[in-house]
Amino acid sequence: MKNRSIYFALLFLLVCSQVMTSCKKNTSGATAWEYNTPENGGFFKMKYREQETGPGLVLVEGGTFTMGSVEEDLKFAWDNVARRVTVSSFYMDETEVTNQYWLDYLTWLKLVYGDEYPELINRALPDTLVWREKMEFNEPFVDYYLRHPSYQEYPVVGVNWLQANDYCQWRTDRVNEFILVREKILKWNTSAQTADEHFTTQTYYAGQYQGEQKSPGLKDVNAKNEDGKGFRRVRMEDGMMLPNYRLPTEAEWEYAALGLIGNSFQELVTDRRSYPWDGHFVRNDGTDGSYFGSIRANFTRGNGDLMGVAGALNDNAEITAPVYAYPPNDYGLYNMAGNVSEWVLDVYRPLSPEDKSDFRPFRGNVYQTKVLNNDGTIADKYDKNYYDVAGVDSFLTKYERQAIIEEHLTPQDQQLLTSLITKVDDAKVKTKERKYDEAQEKMGEVMEEVTSSEAVIAPDLRDAIADYITNTSGHQKMRNVNVEENIDRRNYQRADNIDYLDGDYQSTIYAKDGLVEMEKDENRMYDWGRTTLVNNRSRVIKGGNWRDRAYYTIPGTRRYLDERRSLSTLGFRCAMTRVGSPTGIGSRGEDDE
Repeated sequence: MKNRSIYFALLFLLVCSQVMTSCKKNTSGATAWEYNTPENGGFFKMKYREQETGPGLVLVEGGTFTMGSVEEDLKFAWDNVARRVTVSSFYMDETEVTNQYWLDYLTWLKLVYGDEYPELINRALPDTLVWREKMEFNEPFVDYYLRHPSYQEYPVVGVNWLQANDYCQWRTDRVNEFILVREKILKWNTSAQTADEHFTTQTYYAGQYQGEQKSPGLKDVNAKNEDGKGFRRVRMEDGMMLPNYRLPTEAEWEYAALGLIGNSFQELVTDRRSYPWDGHFVRNDGTDGSYFGSIRANFTRGNGDLMGVAGALNDNAEITAPVYAYPPNDYGLYNMAGNVSEWVLDVYRPLSPEDKSDFRPFRGNVYQTKVLNNDGTIADKYDKNYYDVAGVDSFLTKYERQAIIEEHLTPQDQQLLTSLITKVDDAKVKTKERKYDEAQEKMGEVMEEVTSSEAVIAPDLRDAIADYITNTSGHQKMRNVNVEENIDRRNYQRADNIDYLDGDYQSTIYAKDGLVEMEKDENRMYDWGRTTLVNNRSRVIKGGNWRDRAYYTIPGTRRYLDERRSLSTLGFRCAMTRVGSPTGIGSRGEDDE
């Protein structure tokens, strides 16, 4: 009995010792130094559980799957041979981006850029003229589809790939701004934000945006904090703000569309899927006890049958349908088959299946880094818009040539065009001399002359030149990495890897004995415009749409389009990278103190 009492006493002391140890402040397992205290210099460790799910997103748990065509290749394109790949967990919008969401975007642009750069609002407008067809009466859609409230929950169309990426960047900044307001770091001050002084995630991290403070900031455990008041700005290490919204990669989109999580048992996928649902039928088979016989997606059923018979419309939509019109797939994603096709991040190549990696496959990497000052600090953000000089030059040359052929130029028009082309030529020279700021000053003069001109063609030129704005005022300066700074790297050296293994120097048909006998240009492999429409601006589009037959609702199908073009059948949805655990640590609290 005495031994038992001693045993329980020792056990009690052991438990108390463990509890007391666990209650101590968090210390480093490498040095035993205490975290989050000013006494030893303020080594920082965040008490963090997992990534917050952004608005509109659902988690797509990653894994391996067979990517590519699993059905007969009806076009005999052989551009999507099946292969096994692995996709990391990520987030994706549960629906396509709607007209209402895009109107929200336009409203913000007017608030911030409307006074100084109205051309940026026109640059962001969807092309409503995509509805026009020579032998169809579609003018009502041209006039009403984007702005009428009847269509506010319908997917936005007429948006090109570049516009979609701009929206993703804008959405990232607005969501992170909301988080800082929600956490009482900042106050709402949208009405006070201007073209060169508005919130972006990167300029906030760099200390180049102040805003209106709600609180002094987060408690700073660093004994040498800058203001000496014990507070600091939010940093990436805090995990408070979210990663960037972006377009999904082709592999991510296809994986999410199939939704194989719904028909797998442990490590076994029980049934292969052709569509985002089980079976080989496009009608509901009634296995869920409801909607028996109903069409599962919005597509064209046959020649001339886009909606069915009055009184029994098969998909209840003659064009697009509301984004929640059909049941979601097993990931909770709506309209991954039909309604509108969707932009993805990848550059198109017919041989992508043979070139891409089996882990997170993607073609389109262009590596960038922050622009730094001579002392190593981050350069000030853009204080004006920056233009693609070569793009503007190409456009003006083509515009003048076509206008002369059509005999549409007035003397004032011709004078304006000649002056603009001269200024752009000067900007090209400055660019070759690496005097980039001087080149952009010339481009600013180009836009000023257009906006102040009374020539007939001036409005058209203003909107067209605005399409070649590559960086807008108020954003952080970025540049492509160069070979010189990556001399000792083995994994990459060049910034632009779009045509790696399929169009670069090593793979070009003009290479002889390891040398390339032609100038460096993007058409050295693909003779764009004569033998093919594939080049480095060709982007993959995925999924079927309201004009397609059922074949294109199969996730493995793929098509492509120039990144500057848009269609009445093409929309997009955003994705976001999942950082950390693929499934989340839940409430296990591995990072608890």
